[in-house]
Amino acid sequence: MTSPLTTPADPSSAIRWTPRLWGTLLVLCAAMFLDALDVSMVGVALPSIGADLGLSTSTLQWIVSGYILGYGGLLLLGGRAADLLGRRQVFLVALGVFAVASLLGGLVDSGPLLIASRFVKGLSAAFTAPAGLSIITTTFAEGPLRNRALSIYTTCGATGYSMGLVFSGLLTEASWRYTMLLPAPVALIALVVGLRLLPRSGREQSTGGYDIPGAVLGTASMLLLVFTVVQAPDAGWGSARTLLSFVAVIALLAAFVAVERRIPSPLIRLGVLRSGPQVRAQLGALTFLGSYMGFQFLVTFYMQQLLGWSALHTALAFLPAGALVALSATKVGTVIDRFGTPRLIVAGFALMVVGYLLFLRIDLDPVYAAVILPTMLLVGAAFALTFPSLNVQATSGVDEHEQGMVSGLLNTSVQVGGALFLAVVTAVLTANTPEEGASPQAVLDSYLPALTVVTGIAVLGLLISLTGLRVRRRQESVVVAKSTSLEETERVVVHD
Repeated sequence: MTSPLTTPADPSSAIRWTPRLWGTLLVLCAAMFLDALDVSMVGVALPSIGADLGLSTSTLQWIVSGYILGYGGLLLLGGRAADLLGRRQVFLVALGVFAVASLLGGLVDSGPLLIASRFVKGLSAAFTAPAGLSIITTTFAEGPLRNRALSIYTTCGATGYSMGLVFSGLLTEASWRYTMLLPAPVALIALVVGLRLLPRSGREQSTGGYDIPGAVLGTASMLLLVFTVVQAPDAGWGSARTLLSFVAVIALLAAFVAVERRIPSPLIRLGVLRSGPQVRAQLGALTFLGSYMGFQFLVTFYMQQLLGWSALHTALAFLPAGALVALSATKVGTVIDRFGTPRLIVAGFALMVVGYLLFLRIDLDPVYAAVILPTMLLVGAAFALTFPSLNVQATSGVDEHEQGMVSGLLNTSVQVGGALFLAVVTAVLTANTPEEGASPQAVLDSYLPALTVVTGIAVLGLLISLTGLRVRRRQESVVVAKSTSLEETERVVVHD
């Protein structure tokens, strides 16, 4: 289907980026910005929330994970709903729910209610994200035009994630509640503008329903997995409770796969995972954001609790990463066209690994410019290169009627990776936390194992992405061999 915002007469002709088209992209970028903003803003505010509501470190982790799990748990259903109900309708309704939940999150006065409101916000984002991404992929033709649009869109998400830390630092100085309330008016403005600008889309004709069993099984398995990892240090990794929980997770995942193989309209068509680039994009998204979520969680507590920095000071420390991502927004698409997604994903992961390794040099009196700033710049460059490339790679070569599904799958990998690896990092931190009254050096030493795990996750992502370069080289060798063989044949024919 071609959007009315485009001019489809000649596939080779460029699409004229009209003001209406820019406005549509701006609305979609605003939603992506808010989704990422909401994940990161709460990070800097966690110490203040914990002190105000009397919450432990493990409970504070659920304020982050509650949103991520609601987000990641229903993204597949959100992507399928966008295909079946219409992308515009799903996007706008979910954006309205997001605005209301944001308002409620700033008014609650207990930890469980705050976690519940965050979970509802995550659920609504699970529908806006795949719907918004699939609107872009069905509006812009595959190639340079789509790459440019996706680079702007995904960079807005990365910028929102980074800038959320700054906004949180500013607002938390007054009250952490403002960090919860800020997204509400922005979402309402985007909703009003979206009602006028977003293109209407058709609905896929399907009699298979919405795969509610798959949504329930997928969400339940992810919730139980994260809960098990978080509770394992207290219960014991080898305890019967922990082992039985892991067995239950495996059983739920197996049931999910069985449902997806048999149901007429699955949340995810498992055949899409036979594509090597698709699998590498999903695993790359899983490890990329997973490592960063753990890193941000650790750095926030290191700066505020160990170094005694204010929320604003902490937020400004993260600012260079966000600024670098924002400045690259309109250029990444061109870089993708020139070098291809596999090379940029490898480069991004390599930068992230180096940044994390440099951060292991932290001490009780770090020089920001020499110790922390290099890591922030490297992480920002990694985001600028990797995040748009993962989105382009995941959505390339996918039929239009499955764009919502693939968009939901990619965002699921991002959010589940964040929740899962954040739980792992939190568990490692909790297991190494010294007794109350320990020296500052002992507290610092307790952070290093968790930072090492963060680095290891990024290394895993780098190793996975490197397999894409090997495949690319083999493909290029085959093309060269065929070309050489053809030239030799032509010479023989001419000689004869």
